Amino acid sequence: MSLLDVAPIIEQMLLTSDNVSDLNFSCGQKPQVEINGTLYSASPLGLGRLTAYQTEMIAMSILRDNADAATQLARFRTADLSYALPGKCRFRVNIFQQRNSYSIVMRVIPHEVPTFESLHVPLQLADICEIRNGVVLLTGPTGSGKSSTLAAIIDRINETKCYHIVTIEDPIEFLHNHKKSTINQREVGADTKDFASALRAALRQAPKVILVGEMRDLETAEIALEAAETGHLVLSTLHTIDASKTIDRIIGLYPKNEERIIRTRLAQTFRFIVSQRLIPKIDGSGRIAAVEVLKSNPRTREYIEKGESEGKTLLDAIRDGEIDGMQDFDSVIRKMIESKQISLEDGLSYATNQNNLLLQLKGLSSTEDYSNPNRPPSINMPAPMAPPPPAPANTNSVLDMIE
Repeated sequence: MSLLDVAPIIEQMLLTSDNVSDLNFSCGQKPQVEINGTLYSASPLGLGRLTAYQTEMIAMSILRDNADAATQLARFRTADLSYALPGKCRFRVNIFQQRNSYSIVMRVIPHEVPTFESLHVPLQLADICEIRNGVVLLTGPTGSGKSSTLAAIIDRINETKCYHIVTIEDPIEFLHNHKKSTINQREVGADTKDFASALRAALRQAPKVILVGEMRDLETAEIALEAAETGHLVLSTLHTIDASKTIDRIIGLYPKNEERIIRTRLAQTFRFIVSQRLIPKIDGSGRIAAVEVLKSNPRTREYIEKGESEGKTLLDAIRDGEIDGMQDFDSVIRKMIESKQISLEDGLSYATNQNNLLLQLKGLSSTEDYSNPNRPPSINMPAPMAPPPPAPANTNSVLDMIE
């Protein structure tokens, strides 16, 4: 089989599990699949450890019909693009150069647009769909589900509102069909030069809702704020771990002498900051989203405008704002541990303040000793996935592919 046709390799790798989230191709390593946050080696169609030539051929196969991404890779040694297996699924792809060879990471994007119910995110996020203007930010590390939650929000608006929606993405991930709303999706590189120019143009395209894939720089952040101030609902993402760090990141984009002005503008325009962390389930069946929700109210606007201080932090406001639909990470994680959805170890590793969380857990039933390493197996993670036994030679079993 020629490496210039990468589709059969990808198809075989996807068959290893229903929960494959990423495919990895790196020189000196076998092809790998990521399942529930863990990488496993695979041998699709008999491929072993990849050579530099093989990873380059795989990269060229993916880039074959995308001249813009190929140019980007040649100039900057990295390229973002989308790739599709017709009728099966799509991928968000990053190809990059390392140690004079190419590596490829492919994030699996399901055909079906997710819903709030399928993602098990807080129901109060549906309130975002009723907002008419302002900024809503989804934050979290790479792979925390930001894009899926954004897609669910856009889909709910699409189903319930007669709006014009413009999305600017790099690359386009979930494909939305027109429902009650009209949706135009623009891909950076293919349909527009960059986020800033596309966002500036969107202001002349009469949208009610604008989705910006990521606030990467000052120019994009400034135009997004201007759009929110002029009556648009702007949705975007940031790679920050919580609400406070999100505010700091945006303010940090601006010159120091503009901090007071930008704090005032942010306080007036932000509506929600939603932060996510994906935590492995205790039964090994996948991951569950722990979601922190910061909502605009007089107290949170004051803390953003005047800055945080002792006893007046955004985290304090979130903890006291449950009646307004706010929730903090540690409270959510504590409930997940109590309900046996996640293990204590995983819960603590994703907590904002591990010591405080442990103190809260001490109030639980004495039948569960969370500090004892030999505690009941009900809160232990299942044993790591054992490799399947080798299949008979000369078969096409999917089990041939996993070690």
